[in-house]
Amino acid sequence: MTQGGEPSLKITFDVTRTRALLRAKEGHQADLAHLATRFPASSQRGPLFAEIDLDEFLVGIEELGAWPSPEDVVWDEELAQLVGSVLDDADAAERQLEQSGTESTSPALSPDAVTGLLGGEWVADLTGFQLRDISQLLALRHGANFSVPGAGKTRVGLAVFAAMRERGVARRLLVVCPKSAYETWESENTVCFKEPLNFGVMDKSPGAGLEIMVVNYERLDRSLAALASWLRAVPSMVILDEAHRMKLGTRGIYGSACMALGPLSRRRLILTGTPAPNGARDLENLLSFVWPGHGRRVVTGAVAGGDLAYASQVLSPLFSRTTKAELGLPPFEPKIRYVDMPELHREIYDALVGRYSARAEASRGDFDALGKAMLRLLMAATSPALLAEGASRYEPLTYQVPPLEVPLGDSLYALMRDLPDYELSPKYQEALSIVAENAAQGRKTLVWTTFVRSLSTMQRMFASYQPAVVHGGTPDREDEIRRFREDPDCAVLLSNPATLGEGISLHHVCHDAVYVDRDFMAGRFLQSLDRIHRLGLAPGTETNVTVLASRGTVDEVVALRLEEKLEFMGVILDDPSVQQLGDLQEEAPVAGGMDMADVRALLRHVDAVATR
Repeated sequence: MTQGGEPSLKITFDVTRTRALLRAKEGHQADLAHLATRFPASSQRGPLFAEIDLDEFLVGIEELGAWPSPEDVVWDEELAQLVGSVLDDADAAERQLEQSGTESTSPALSPDAVTGLLGGEWVADLTGFQLRDISQLLALRHGANFSVPGAGKTRVGLAVFAAMRERGVARRLLVVCPKSAYETWESENTVCFKEPLNFGVMDKSPGAGLEIMVVNYERLDRSLAALASWLRAVPSMVILDEAHRMKLGTRGIYGSACMALGPLSRRRLILTGTPAPNGARDLENLLSFVWPGHGRRVVTGAVAGGDLAYASQVLSPLFSRTTKAELGLPPFEPKIRYVDMPELHREIYDALVGRYSARAEASRGDFDALGKAMLRLLMAATSPALLAEGASRYEPLTYQVPPLEVPLGDSLYALMRDLPDYELSPKYQEALSIVAENAAQGRKTLVWTTFVRSLSTMQRMFASYQPAVVHGGTPDREDEIRRFREDPDCAVLLSNPATLGEGISLHHVCHDAVYVDRDFMAGRFLQSLDRIHRLGLAPGTETNVTVLASRGTVDEVVALRLEEKLEFMGVILDDPSVQQLGDLQEEAPVAGGMDMADVRALLRHVDAVATR
């Protein structure tokens, strides 16, 4: 400290705790400007103030050596502790990475040694792969578990916390997870400990006496101050469950909140089976929560050369993963069925993407406006009529029985609105054929689609199979799921991956899934697959997954991009089964051989059932 008592540079957190704030003493303006240039994304708020994203600040922490009087720098105590722990973690991680190779996959501790670290209150059984994962996670101060659903990540997380309690490192656990996971954490707490720990869901404020508190991602941002106080009160651990939800890092609301809370904990752990659904950037953001600064630097360096096999070898010591092969699940191969759009459907779709027939030219402005959004193209690949406004937001399409002849004088835009009068969507036709075939064999079918209006349309079309329907606006979600599981007459569940893609198990009653459409979210696709293919399947169970795609549409682009994303994730995780899920086997449509008489008969049946 200078004789005047004022430091030449003071380094603190900003109010969001996601950025470092540098405040220089008068006379050091040039020094601060020079230092700021060493952090490319820094921003100066005046000649004496600079802000730097916390992760970038930690990545380039050595740049502070350029400050002319390092002995005269004052640090915020919590930030200094974070920097010290990050440097310690980086050293430990580097040592772990140096040992990467054939021996790095061996457990750091024997199974018996792991059990002994959990304390006398721990009573739950642990599988061999869970013991291995716990061993790997305890080898580093913080960690990541990327095991597939069904591998028991919740129990592994509680075991790591139990070891931290036994060591005196952490006395509280904050679990950030989707609401659908609350029940799992509560039930595992009662199974794992002789006397369940004091457990609760965050209410208006954190429970002062809770040892394990769960909160959903949606509440984090508006509860930051209260949660920060709760974590500071006693030594704490933070677990992010389904951590891919904060994959945007500080660019997203969830990620910013998680990054602000992370440094307040003594131990950080993330759990997700889909850590890199969109590539390396997602992985950078996740590992930046675990190891601020160091995580991003390691991932960037590992993938920079483009050799993903090398990157996998470099990164593997930093996470644990149990694969589906290790769970002993019966294998399955998703299939893709390409369907050809009827003539009018094709003409309308082409107009939406800018290929205009003579008839389309008259409505060019309308089609230009509709075709600019990717989600609208995904919808149009199923049926362009879904784009037209109905009497209500989710009004189902009503198909004409028998179909009408296409009038020659109508505009193409008008024909789009009335398309169900003239033809049946080939995707709906194919999905109905699969559901009917499965129902005849006593098998239930899970049908996925991105769009709620598509769900309501199929609810009407599949009425004879008494479908259960679940989407974000379903008020009696649990009742619908229970009916699908327990009612033998309910042969189909209609849902969207955004609603049911996580937190539910259907593998005991359903082994067939159909995707009427898919979006570009690889993680959501993987998560939804795991609803019917997870631990607990009986040996020899046949699981069938069919993806429907309209030929020559955005569906083909989606298939290609998902394949690329799953290829990346599979190589990084050294899990060939993930790569296989992107390389879909093509099979012929079963409804493609229907002639017009068959279609009319089918539509009459649908209409008769729907109007009973």
